[in-house]
Amino acid sequence: MRTLLCLLAATALLAFTTLRPGATRLSGAEKAVAGTYPRPRPVTGKPNEFPVRKTDAEWRKQLTPAQYFILRQQGTEPAFRNKYFNNHAKGRYYCAADHNLLFTSDTKFESGTGWPSFWAPAAEGSLKVAADNTLGMSRDEIVCAQCGGHLGHVFEDGPKPTGLRYCLDSDAMLFEAAK
Repeated sequence: MRTLLCLLAATALLAFTTLRPGATRLSGAEKAVAGTYPRPRPVTGKPNEFPVRKTDAEWRKQLTPAQYFILRQQGTEPAFRNKYFNNHAKGRYYCAADHNLLFTSDTKFESGTGWPSFWAPAAEGSLKVAADNTLGMSRDEIVCAQCGGHLGHVFEDGPKPTGLRYCLDSDAMLFEAAK
């Protein structure tokens, strides 16, 4: 059953790795504007790259089974059946593993994919990006810059001004409403 769910999720993700009808690539001027927004840094693979490090047993104890599956095993959750895809409240999204600020509601948008989507991270040091060549496709994986936990993927079919779509798993995040 898990294999079937992973295959269905991969198929859904593959459908959104290409440009949607009506979406365009960024022009040179748009790229200049997009460059003013925070961007993830690449994962380097250096020892001690992530400041928050725990054993597998510690992660299992701290996280819910769904959070562990996504953050530590690079899993995904069902589209349209997750807690934040349809969240329109103002606030901030944090990593569920270490409370690192990831995104704000100001950059959240309706992507139609069924997962919460954002066009820019909250801060320059919030995220890191790594190559993900699993499931027969090549994508850019987004991980938490503090703990290295899997958060989702980033695609080049998002709205202006960045043209990026950070597609996240709800169970990888915690939402705190603005006061």
